[in-house]
Amino acid sequence: MSQSRQTLESIQSDFDRIALLSNENWNHNAHYHRYLISHIPEQCRHILEIGCGIGKFSRLLAQRAERVLAIDLSPQMIRLAKARSGLYPNIDFVKGDVMTYQLPDNQFDCIVTLTTLHHLPIEIILRKTRKALKPGGILVCLDLYQRSNLNDLLFDGVAYPANLFLTLIKTGKLRPSREVREAYAEHGKTDTYLTLPQIEQIYADILPGALVRRHLFWRYSIIWKKGITGQVSTARPNNSFNRTRR
Repeated sequence: MSQSRQTLESIQSDFDRIALLSNENWNHNAHYHRYLISHIPEQCRHILEIGCGIGKFSRLLAQRAERVLAIDLSPQMIRLAKARSGLYPNIDFVKGDVMTYQLPDNQFDCIVTLTTLHHLPIEIILRKTRKALKPGGILVCLDLYQRSNLNDLLFDGVAYPANLFLTLIKTGKLRPSREVREAYAEHGKTDTYLTLPQIEQIYADILPGALVRRHLFWRYSIIWKKGITGQVSTARPNNSFNRTRR
């Protein structure tokens, strides 16, 4: 049975539905907010967030930047993000497609994206973000990957019980509501992901020196610093679970 084709319209529709079920509770992305924010300079002029959702991470970014441009394809996500971010007038929430949005060259001190890149043509968007970063700017990414080997399955063996435990501790429930599970399951029918070896190779080709790190909960992160001359950074791994290509 072939997988349904994902389109801009289907992504927007899926996340409009998910937005109406969203809350500020703990989830897998929120679990890594502290790690991600630790890689972002404390004083930035301009930060771009691609796929801002309901704006939870945008509000953390706003505490480190003069202006945050937060883009999302879903009008419902943008509506809720604006409603929940009244105390942060330095965030500009924009409903739009980042692939067609005009990003100035060398504009942003930091570009951030959480579980969005797998919806986009990754090589094109990485080159676009590379151009939009200032020299010395930081790309911070969290996204999902496809299991492809025994190590991935071993991580699953840890992730599943950890997920149940943390969900119960953080939300008082073992799992999200049936409506939320059904909405994500429907969206998942059209989602596709790269494997970690594929991810490593793409980043090695486009953003050499990027720090690629596997995490629990089926996620990986990318940290990359644009050199002063637009070349690579010299970031180094900080533990044995890091996977890097240079």
